[in-house]
Amino acid sequence: MKFDYPEGATPIDADELADLIPTHITLQKELNEWEQKNISDATELYYNKQFTIEEILEFSFILEVHKKMFNETWKWAGKTRKTLKTLGVPIERIFEETEYLLGDTVFWIENNTYSNNEIGARFHHRLVQIHLFPNGNGRHSRFVTDLLMKSIGNELFTWGNKDLYNQSSVRNNYINSLKEADNNNYKLLLDFVRT
Repeated sequence: MKFDYPEGATPIDADELADLIPTHITLQKELNEWEQKNISDATELYYNKQFTIEEILEFSFILEVHKKMFNETWKWAGKTRKTLKTLGVPIERIFEETEYLLGDTVFWIENNTYSNNEIGARFHHRLVQIHLFPNGNGRHSRFVTDLLMKSIGNELFTWGNKDLYNQSSVRNNYINSLKEADNNNYKLLLDFVRT
């Protein structure tokens, strides 16, 4: 089984690939379709509920959402990564950095530190930057950010109105906006999430 990944995607290690639940998948297209069905089921479950800010900004909730998004695809769904990736904090700092992000986000909301859009963009960027999971971090981060935006009464982001999983100019713009945010420049990401 060999999968091709678009630029900026985190490849799945052989040990992680061994934890693929459906045994019939041999092609990237099949995996994408299976994951999308799993994510659609999670979307139906979570988007039809109203969560409080406090519920969303809990480490256990962050893990639970990933588990629901990928629980029919990967045995490691909802579990933090155990290997180093090209992106992400060291493994031993995942919990601590996520807790910092959740605390910062509570502070930003309570103190109106940024606009709601910028809170969402910063939250999303840092969640991607931490890279909690072996795979699915971008999709998970966008999903949780949508739940957060809904909880604070903000319009959901458009995320460029395109499929961000496949290689495209929209995906390139997204990756570039995240790289700019790495340098504390959120303008491109703010423009992208509202496009």
